[in-house]
Amino acid sequence: MRAVVVFESMYGNTRAIAEAVAQGIERAGAAEVTVLPVSEADSEAIKQADLLVAGGPTHAHGMSHAATRRAARDAAAKPDSKLRLDSAAEVDGPGMRDWLAHVDSTGAVSAAFDTRLDAPAIFTGRAAPKIARQLQRRGFAPVADPESFLVTKDTELGPGEIARAQDWGSRLAALANRSMS
Repeated sequence: MRAVVVFESMYGNTRAIAEAVAQGIERAGAAEVTVLPVSEADSEAIKQADLLVAGGPTHAHGMSHAATRRAARDAAAKPDSKLRLDSAAEVDGPGMRDWLAHVDSTGAVSAAFDTRLDAPAIFTGRAAPKIARQLQRRGFAPVADPESFLVTKDTELGPGEIARAQDWGSRLAALANRSMS
């Protein structure tokens, strides 16, 4: 099985989750796992995938857009800010929403995740269900329910979230293998 994990990350948390999901998929025996920021995830990169996992941060109750990415950049640029932009952050480039509007189905099964503040979803929103819906509309068959990984008020991943992402990745690989049988 070949898997591709595509992510959008502003402060590095979503990237860390994407990498942990990929580790879980690899641990479950996937032949090849590639992790890509949305800016590098062209159709050539995903065309051989049997499993496509996509994730992004939750901004303003859903997927990021140009204004929320600029706000994230501006927050990191403040003199007293402890925030640091991820090296893959595309403030002026495409985000997950933009990528999903143009991705072509490969026949792969899919899963979606997000990172969001550790608070009830009614208050924070969740990007993952929206990502999952867009993947399905683009022709990808969901293999699992959308998943959220939690970030503290200090904008750090919550305790145990990396291990939980690895476990989720392993479960995704098993589900994808079953769906291909």
